[in-house]
Amino acid sequence: MNRPATTASSDTMRLILLAGLAAFITYVSMYAFRRPFTVATFEGVTSPVSGLDFKTTLLIAQVAGYALSKFIGIKVVSEMQPEKRKLTLIGLILLAWLALGCLPLLPAQLKFMALFANGLPLGMVWGLVFSFLEGRKITEAAGAILCVTFVLGSGLVKTVGSWLLINTGVGEMWMPFVTGGLFLPPFLAGIYLLGTLPAPSTEDIALRQARIPLDGTARWQFFRDYSVGLSVLIISYMLLTALRDFSDNFAAEIWTALGYGDTPEIFLLTSIPVTLLILIMLGSLMKIRNNATALMVNHLIIGVGFITVLLGTWLFDRGYIEGVFWFVAITVGLYMSYVPFNCILFERLIAATRSLGNAGFLIYLADSFGYLGTVSILLYKSAFQPELSWVSFTLHGSYVIGGLGLALTLVAMAYFHRQLDVERSGADSPVAQAI
Repeated sequence: MNRPATTASSDTMRLILLAGLAAFITYVSMYAFRRPFTVATFEGVTSPVSGLDFKTTLLIAQVAGYALSKFIGIKVVSEMQPEKRKLTLIGLILLAWLALGCLPLLPAQLKFMALFANGLPLGMVWGLVFSFLEGRKITEAAGAILCVTFVLGSGLVKTVGSWLLINTGVGEMWMPFVTGGLFLPPFLAGIYLLGTLPAPSTEDIALRQARIPLDGTARWQFFRDYSVGLSVLIISYMLLTALRDFSDNFAAEIWTALGYGDTPEIFLLTSIPVTLLILIMLGSLMKIRNNATALMVNHLIIGVGFITVLLGTWLFDRGYIEGVFWFVAITVGLYMSYVPFNCILFERLIAATRSLGNAGFLIYLADSFGYLGTVSILLYKSAFQPELSWVSFTLHGSYVIGGLGLALTLVAMAYFHRQLDVERSGADSPVAQAI
């Protein structure tokens, strides 16, 4: 006997809330081990690298460790067995926290090593958390809740870190470690909740394809099958990640230049509209059952995000809007484009192509190159335009990356539309039977 629709709907909602809340708590807590140091200015501290200020040196060191972690994660995350995820996540976060504890203890010339060691384990946290959610009919809804941590998490921990600096006796060097300690209990609570999630149901598998670990041979075969489209997306994501990380890492300097340096709550308050948009936008995609259609809609969302960056920048550049509205606009646009890459774009690509594997592999393939873009833009700013203000550099970067990103997204969209049409036309194609 079939279960009543109201009961099934209630069960689905409970699963969405449990999965989304568990993932949200876990990943928003992770940000406390990665982002708080970015609200410090470290004025008067000499950088061990000639030509770079101390904060930029720390940022490059952390991002270098984070980028290396993404390359390691291509193998580790895609091959991880489900039963090992929880302990692995706990071990990674404790290593990152220990590294922050070394920041105030190391001599000035070696402090960058603490941030490199901090970034090295953190890069694999996202993929392991998302592994609990992928391959389900509720992945978009739960993933939307998880993905708002990109915006809300960063703003929250920066607010906490800034508050500690302004209102307590905690210094800039110890503040990141103290902030991480405050968020360790909720991180462990989130891990516990993730462990209570049931395995994907038979309906989930029918709709989204079974998700299995991938060895090196299988990973290479999947990339080769869709190499053109994936390469275009990865280049687009490199540009996107570079600008997104730059505007996030130097948000304190940008807000100060815009006149909001003494309002620490600005980080959190400006995150709210972005958070609401992501929840509504991504959560609604769960209702699209056709995976090929959902894949195209994901490309459209990414494209609209790039357009928002371009439009907001043009309006600010011409004096039609104030700086606060410009920074909110580019933040909205960047996250509209950024979030699908880290969640539902590759989730739907796996489902649309009926490929055996997992989204973690594709996410980490894109992420590993994405953070190379972050390192590159930091080095470029320091080496070639050190005197250019944070606001001007962000404005110019928004024009360049917004335009290139939009063009590349359209190319990728056309490629996958054509590829799925070809596969759908094959008499024996599993895509033809599934879509």
